[in-house]
Amino acid sequence: MADVHSPEQRSRNMARIRSGDTKPELIVRSLVHRMGARFRLRVKTLPGTPDLVFPGRRKVIFVHGCFWHCHDCRYGQVKPATNAEFWAKKRTQTQERDRRQQQALIDDGWQVLVVWECWTRQPESLLIPELQRFLDLQNSPG
Repeated sequence: MADVHSPEQRSRNMARIRSGDTKPELIVRSLVHRMGARFRLRVKTLPGTPDLVFPGRRKVIFVHGCFWHCHDCRYGQVKPATNAEFWAKKRTQTQERDRRQQQALIDDGWQVLVVWECWTRQPESLLIPELQRFLDLQNSPG
């Protein structure tokens, strides 16, 4: 099936995709802040530039888009119909890079949590309990 957008429109759409301050990231940041945990944003000296860094706890959180990082949910399993080989290679390289960066953090004594974009759609049942567990927090955001 052909793309529903012209190449110019598709290019404009893709150019608008941000790497930071995404809606899922803002949801995670808001929840963590309401839980009382404080963090630093995108510490460039750490492998992979994690989205949230908790230096005192030696913990980091990455907020990954399901499509871009090939999550096993329905959003991550979407296969582009146009330029399929390019996208398959790009997404595979993203997964490999993620593994390398996370392993480097673990080797350096950091604990890593990956929060998937789809989790932010159900924060009460998925996201909040996982954040509380990872950060060793018992109180809910309120």
